[in-house]
Amino acid sequence: MQVTVGIPAYNEEKHIAAIILKLQKIADKIIVCNDGSSDLTGLIAEKMGAIVINQPKNLGYGAAIRSLFLKASELNSDVLVTFDADGQHRVEDIEKVLEPIKKNEADIVIGSRFLNQDTNIPKYREFGIKTITSIANISTDIKVSDSQSGFRAYNNKVLKEIVPSDHGMGVSTEILIKANNKKFRISEVPITILYEGDTSTHNPVSHGASVILSTMKFISIEHPLKFYGIPGIIFLVIGLFFVVWTIQEFTATRQIWTNITLIGIGSTLIGTVLILTSIMLFSLVSVVRERRSD
Repeated sequence: MQVTVGIPAYNEEKHIAAIILKLQKIADKIIVCNDGSSDLTGLIAEKMGAIVINQPKNLGYGAAIRSLFLKASELNSDVLVTFDADGQHRVEDIEKVLEPIKKNEADIVIGSRFLNQDTNIPKYREFGIKTITSIANISTDIKVSDSQSGFRAYNNKVLKEIVPSDHGMGVSTEILIKANNKKFRISEVPITILYEGDTSTHNPVSHGASVILSTMKFISIEHPLKFYGIPGIIFLVIGLFFVVWTIQEFTATRQIWTNITLIGIGSTLIGTVLILTSIMLFSLVSVVRERRSD
């Protein structure tokens, strides 16, 4: 089995050499996506013998993951392991995420920080990750404990059929949603994260907002009838209730209650727009999927 390790890297000259040196003992190929670094990350990775993808500017974590997917697929890798460049992932855990794929028990394996009882994750990060994971679980049929883990393994079939499109931190959720739709087998294994020094280069608030917005975007595309249709029906029912109330009051008193009337008309319009949007988007998505399958 040809194992390729993909590393998204942005200004990681302090860690990249040591990480590549350790990975060379395990991986058949190492790909580094140098995401527009302003330091020597790309040059060091090249000198260490890694395959380097140099982005023209900092495009984001999701864009780096996309580049790694495409390159690993081009190399016809049997499995791609995505591995962070900040020194928080342990090389010793790679065999854990590879094992279910080697045994043909999974197509995607997530290295979960929450299956390890000795976790040392900062509380604010733990709360944020679990909140985002809950949202991701609601949007799919799968149930994972760590939807935001960047330490994952993907088999060749996944690399061929999934091409990430989100440029930001929402790419982890995007891949899970697409994998769920394609019925790929997803499993988790416990890993240990080394939180020392600077624990993250991403602002937790912007990270969380990016993931939530990305999740909503992909749910709206994959399940338009649920995303727009259900709220639309709720608004429509509320609107019709207030409209009927307005008519009844006018019939009895010959007076129009402005607030009730505005709520009724506004809710009815919003509900109608949402329902029409769900139908049109569902039709559009269905046509696109049919053309892709032809």
